[in-house]
Amino acid sequence: MANVPQQIKLHRKSRELSLHYKDGREHRLPAEFLRVYSPSAEVRGHGRGQEVLQTGKLNVEIIDVKAVGNYALQLIFDDGHDSGIYSWDYLEELADQQSVLWETYLQRLNAAGASRDPDEQIVTLFDPAAKPH
Repeated sequence: MANVPQQIKLHRKSRELSLHYKDGREHRLPAEFLRVYSPSAEVRGHGRGQEVLQTGKLNVEIIDVKAVGNYALQLIFDDGHDSGIYSWDYLEELADQQSVLWETYLQRLNAAGASRDPDEQIVTLFDPAAKPH
């Protein structure tokens, strides 16, 4: 059975969601992290290798949190995204692997020449005279 948080707090100023457990543990998950790792099909695709890299989510905010039965949360983001259902198990997985997942995300952004900042566009210029690797 999933470890269900006893209390959930939305911290609007710091843009974080905190999960408080009966055993005293607390997980604080940034809105941007939750948005880029949304369990929705829009983000995860419909199978392995179909994930869609989320860019420009640096300033995203969670504007509402809704309970989904006794098994999950639905997070409503200010960019209109609201289709991810975050099960208790998935939220714990995100919390437990947060540093590794975040580093993976940053590496994927870098490899794609993309940015977290919605006001920034990255253009990589190639020298046509350069020999391919």
